[in-house]
Amino acid sequence: MSEFCRVKVKVSALLKHLPDDELENISKETKVDFQVKKLTGISMFRLMLYSMVNYQRSSLRVMEHFYNSLTFKTFADLGNVTTKFNSIQTRMTRINYLFFEKIFYILFDKFSDLLGEKSAITRFDSTMVAISSGLVSWGMKVGNKTNKKQIKFTIGMKGSLPCHVEIFKTREALNENKTIPVAIFNYKQGTEEIVVFDRGPQDRKNYKKLSDNDRLFVTRIKTDVKYKKTIENKIAEKPKDATVTVINDYIVLLMDWDTNQWIETSFRLLIATMDKTDEPIYFLTNVEHLTAYEITFIYKQRWDIEVFFKFLKQELNLNHLVSRNENGIKVMIYMTLIVAILLLAYKKLNKLKGYKLVKLQFANELEQEIFKEMVTICNENPMIMKQLFNDS
Repeated sequence: MSEFCRVKVKVSALLKHLPDDELENISKETKVDFQVKKLTGISMFRLMLYSMVNYQRSSLRVMEHFYNSLTFKTFADLGNVTTKFNSIQTRMTRINYLFFEKIFYILFDKFSDLLGEKSAITRFDSTMVAISSGLVSWGMKVGNKTNKKQIKFTIGMKGSLPCHVEIFKTREALNENKTIPVAIFNYKQGTEEIVVFDRGPQDRKNYKKLSDNDRLFVTRIKTDVKYKKTIENKIAEKPKDATVTVINDYIVLLMDWDTNQWIETSFRLLIATMDKTDEPIYFLTNVEHLTAYEITFIYKQRWDIEVFFKFLKQELNLNHLVSRNENGIKVMIYMTLIVAILLLAYKKLNKLKGYKLVKLQFANELEQEIFKEMVTICNENPMIMKQLFNDS
């Protein structure tokens, strides 16, 4: 049986988790429609959602086409209102991005509950998006031989869903010490929650700050790390599914690079080797209540975020920034993450595989729901339907 026949949770059911009255409340709260009559926050939200799921490479021209189409007018309840691509462009540069930010966090909370993904582990990592330097006066120039500038997105992921994002555009953000720790500290971390990140941030002061603020973390650290051993822990029996062998489990002090003094905060250092290559790998954490192998397994889960970045870039076209304006980019990243949550929830609830098929099936089902609504509006009268299409 084709996967197109195995849908249990429909698109319409997912969209009901953000009903019209809730969208209206968010609009009022963020004042997104202050002195605006046509391209409202809700219509812009629906336009970008519709464009992202229906077209591989969305653009302002594509959005203009969809906005003026009969199907989208039905979906967004627009009546006979039309618009031009430059109006959409202007609105994106000025619209209050907090409207989309709030929708993102609301949907994360709702769908993490629905999917049963209240994980105690949150992974953080960064990805870069390039844009022609001739189009923007800001961004990070990487190297002298390119005409591209870059923007960095640092994203937190809990379970299978994104839960936090920070956007960086200054050159200092090339240093992961200036990005991942910022994202972690801006994220509302739970008391027992563990944040996981790669070895990019190496500044010992960040590790100390995490511990001083009762933030549990797991990361990798370079194998040439200078440390002073204070306690040696016993290592539990190696699980059958482990892919590394833990050799030492130490409580240590680390050297502050700036002062060459030992930082008076204790950390846990795990010294291990990778089973396939026999290469050394060091893990650093301030988690004391888990075994050494449980710590290594937590770090291993960090790699799921790499798959998520690939999904954002290949299926939701994160690499292609419709807006060159900072406000517009914030709107686009939040909308991309909103669509990602909807697609990932649709995928998991319906036990579907892959991402291309999921996006195609989501778009097809959305189109079918809109067509059903059009038939209802016309009271199933074919003559009215014909007149409706002719007028469009």
